[in-house]
Parts: sequence; structure tokens; C-alpha cells
Amino acid sequence: MKALVNTGVETLTYMDQADPIAKAGEEMVRIQYSGICGSDMHAFLGHDARRPTPIILGHEASGTIVGGPRDGTLVTINPLNGCGTCHACRLGKPNICLGRQIISMPPRPGAFAELVAIPSENLLVVPRAELLQSAALTEPLTCSWHAARLGLRLQDDPVENLTCVVLGGGAIGLGAALCLRAMGVQDITLIEVNPLRLATLKGMDGFKASDGKDADAPKDGSADLVIDGVGYAATRAAACELAKPGGVISHIGLGSGEGGVDVRRMTLHEITLIGCYTYTPKDFQETGEAIFAGKMGPLDWVETRHLSEGQGAFDDIRSGNTPAPKIILIP
Repeated sequence: MKALVNTGVETLTYMDQADPIAKAGEEMVRIQYSGICGSDMHAFLGHDARRPTPIILGHEASGTIVGGPRDGTLVTINPLNGCGTCHACRLGKPNICLGRQIISMPPRPGAFAELVAIPSENLLVVPRAELLQSAALTEPLTCSWHAARLGLRLQDDPVENLTCVVLGGGAIGLGAALCLRAMGVQDITLIEVNPLRLATLKGMDGFKASDGKDADAPKDGSADLVIDGVGYAATRAAACELAKPGGVISHIGLGSGEGGVDVRRMTLHEITLIGCYTYTPKDFQETGEAIFAGKMGPLDWVETRHLSEGQGAFDDIRSGNTPAPKIILIP
């Protein structure tokens, strides 16, 4: 098969790789769409020791089952598995299993390839062919769904009365705004500082888009819920300032691990910060159902490129030269 292999720091090579072999309980999926995630970018830049080179990255994918009794079935992939036996897994939370695995991390190759072997239980059936590209967004949107769900469950007021702010207009941040809207929140502001991406976001319905300085910028101390989809010191500091007394910060961005948390303000104003990592299988199912039912909107804000153009796509994302919140690669 052909695959896009991360062969070194900032280097991706489109090359031949051995076809994967499906083990017992697994099925083979021919990938048709595979999105570029922020974690793929971290690995590309050499910032993720969990993804040593050479490795096939990519874990946001949809495609068609090849062979077996479900041959030809359209599916989207939940790339994450827990051990199945620990306390977290028994609670339905394999995302916090200490033995969890995800494709694109050893020992499981990723989805920037023509084929992937994946456990059957990780495949969600896509009901119609025209939904297959949108289905590749299920994984990143499920991260957003999880962060929104955890933040909203800590609120005392009804969702329709809440003021919510999302930091970051990439797929996770935009997805969080769409998930909040699907969950009934009416007052949502999405903050994005990249002018190209901001221009794209300003044309969307259901939320206000702001650079944080314009007329739509939320005031400090005004947000019941802040979702940090970036995860740098500056965005954590902004989240602490934006949260109102008794407010909640859902932190899902993994940009950097240091700085930005105003512990004194959080303590004096009883602001809750909750870390949000990936999602549960139930989150994945609910997000897929919301996408297929049209509750997330048209999801037409992606850019597609051929898998062989992956190096250029990563370079453009790094330099901020693409207005699209998500680039999807097509093998």
C-alpha cells in the first residue's frame, strides 16, 4: 500500500509500506478520508516522544471495510482502545486507561495510508455515502463533544441561559462551538487570532467569531464556560480571566504544559478547571449520530488534498497559510 510516513523532524515521505494484517476481532478498512490533527503536527515537529519516527501518523479517518461479512460497509474509525479490564475501562472510560492505545502511536500504525486494521468494535457505520467525508470529522468533533459535555454537566443554570466562550478556531475549537450549539447553548463566542481562519469562521451560523479585540469580544468575567481548544499559557491565562465566579474551564488543548493558570483567581472565585482527554465510546456514538442527523451543520469548512501532498499540507498548517480549520488527506 501507499502511505505518508513521518520519516524525520518536519519530513513526510509518500512511499510504499507493507499492508497491515487484521488480527482476530479486527477488520481491514480502506481509507478514503483522513484528517490532519494537531497531535499529528506535534509529532511532525518532533515534539511528541510517543510517536518516534518512522511512523504512519493520522487517526481521524473514514472508509470502507474490505473483506469479511461486512465487506463494502461504510465506516468511520474510533482510533482509541483501552485494555478492557481496568477500572476506567469497566466504567466506560478507556480514554483514561493507563494502557490505552491509539492508531498513529506504536504499536498501531496510523491512517495516513490506504489501509488500516482496526478492531470491529471501533467502527461506526456511516449510513450514506455522501456523509463519508463528514464522517472523517467524527473523531475530532468527538473530542469537542467530550469537552463540551464535561463542562456543561458542571453548570447550575439551564444550558439556554449560559454564556460560553471557545478559544481556538481549529477543528477542535470550531467543533466545540458546533457541539455547544447542538446541545442547546445559545450564546457562544469563538475566538481565533489567525485572520485567514477568522474570516472563514465569521461566515458561519450559530456563534459569534472574534479575534478577542473587536466588538464581539467577550468581557473578562463573563463566561459560564470557557473551552480552551489551544492549550498554551496565553490561552489558559485568557480562560482564567474570562471565566465568571463559579464558572468552568474545559481544557482540551495540548499546545504546551506550562504556565497560564491563575490559581489565586480560580480559588477566590471558585472556578473549576477540568482536563478533557479525547472521549468515551458513548461520546463517539453520540457525535456520529449528531453528524449524520445534520445537527452539526454542513461541515463544509474542510480542505481536501491528496495523500501524496501531505508534506505541503503540514507546511501550510504550520505557517498559518490555510483558512480551513481542517485539511483532510485522500489516499
